[in-house]
Amino acid sequence: MIPRNANLWWKSLDWVTICIYLLLIVAGWFSVCGASYDYGEKGFFDFSTRSGRQFIWIICSFGLGFILLMLEDSIYDMFSYVVYIGMIFLLVVTIFIAPDVKGSRSWIQLGPISLQPAEFAKFATALALAKYMNSYTFSMRRVKYVFVVGVIILLPMLLIVLQKETGSALVYLAFFLVLYREGMPGVVLFLGVCSIIYFIIGIRFDEVMIPNTPTSVGQFAVLSMIILFATGMIWVYMRKLKPIRNILLVGVPVILLAYDLSQYVSFDLIHVLWGLGALLAGYLIVLSLSERQWKYIWIILFMLGSAFFLYSSDYVFDKVLEPHQQVRIKVVLGMEEDLAGAGYNVNQSKIAIGSGGLTGKGFLNGTQTKLKYVPEQDTDFIFCTIGEEQGFAGSVAVLVLYLILILRLITLAERQRSAFGRVYGYAVLSVFFFHLIINVGMVLGLTPVIGIPLPFFSYGGSSLWGFTILLFIFLRIDAGRSRRL
Repeated sequence: MIPRNANLWWKSLDWVTICIYLLLIVAGWFSVCGASYDYGEKGFFDFSTRSGRQFIWIICSFGLGFILLMLEDSIYDMFSYVVYIGMIFLLVVTIFIAPDVKGSRSWIQLGPISLQPAEFAKFATALALAKYMNSYTFSMRRVKYVFVVGVIILLPMLLIVLQKETGSALVYLAFFLVLYREGMPGVVLFLGVCSIIYFIIGIRFDEVMIPNTPTSVGQFAVLSMIILFATGMIWVYMRKLKPIRNILLVGVPVILLAYDLSQYVSFDLIHVLWGLGALLAGYLIVLSLSERQWKYIWIILFMLGSAFFLYSSDYVFDKVLEPHQQVRIKVVLGMEEDLAGAGYNVNQSKIAIGSGGLTGKGFLNGTQTKLKYVPEQDTDFIFCTIGEEQGFAGSVAVLVLYLILILRLITLAERQRSAFGRVYGYAVLSVFFFHLIINVGMVLGLTPVIGIPLPFFSYGGSSLWGFTILLFIFLRIDAGRSRRL
């Protein structure tokens, strides 16, 4: 179990990343103190206070990190699947034995301690993903391998959704970022971006009508983009200008004429776009048969899939999402304000950050923090405490630390001598990146409030230990890279 050549191993350990980790841990603890401390309490180190409990969890995380470093790096490769299967079993058990906490069944009670398995399932998923993608015959261009990779990622995600922890489940989408480094075609990223654009525009402007017509701006814009994207794909994949010219010469005049006519005769312009889409699909079929090119058929499938996504997203938004989830999305998209309801947290968070100014009000001097205006201010909304007490300068300093950590992780991942180390490293940095962007984004009102912690800052033992395990396993793998092929 104890690594051989210990002296060489300690020299190979990346102390830069460990120093960044320690800086984030210390800054995080002071932020928890500032967010949770009430004047008159016994002290920061008293276990009855949140800052005291966080201090104990930090000490335990140091011990946990030390143990992970002392193990042979080959152990993580050897027992990857065992750890993953064990964690899947724990996630299943959690669904049935966990108590209901604010509508979620994701916390296991172990005496005085509550643990959230979803936080620990991240490193198990990363290990299993790295193990599978390290196999000799693995290729992202073979469907069976991509299918198994999808199952490895989506299985824990599904189980966490069943625990009614949607925010924690969405974090697992970060693992798909790893796949691009390992050769996933860029078209997948394009489809993902298109889906986001369709959803935002379709939902945001669904009830906005084009003047003097019964046509939804959202549907009209998305269907127009589908036709334009399909036209652009002809150039990207076929490098031919003639079909593009023919499509534009027919499509643009028809849309303009239909709009002029709609000012006199009321009709839905969506029907015109559907007709143009059908005409375009027929034209692509003719081109495919005449040129014997199947790529035209793929473009048709893209159009059909895009149209299906547009109308299915409306159904999901109206029928599947809970009312509070709908309101959160509407608040982010500017469709509603709801400052007393779903938008209350974000609004108070903005006030707290804005009140900090350039240099902040100082440690323990945040008025918004002390008066408890921001709910969950020491967990999901811990960044607003940083903004109020340390100001713009302190917030930028924290973000710079995270940036250095992410860049350092990229460097470490790229220097790995095996796919196992590289994939696991990118999995770690993808999880950190996702948490950082979404957490800071929701505090600033740029992303929906989905309730995920800020790494090493948010109060809680499960998240702190989960992030520590993720990072220190990678540090140990990196320290032993000279022996890996």
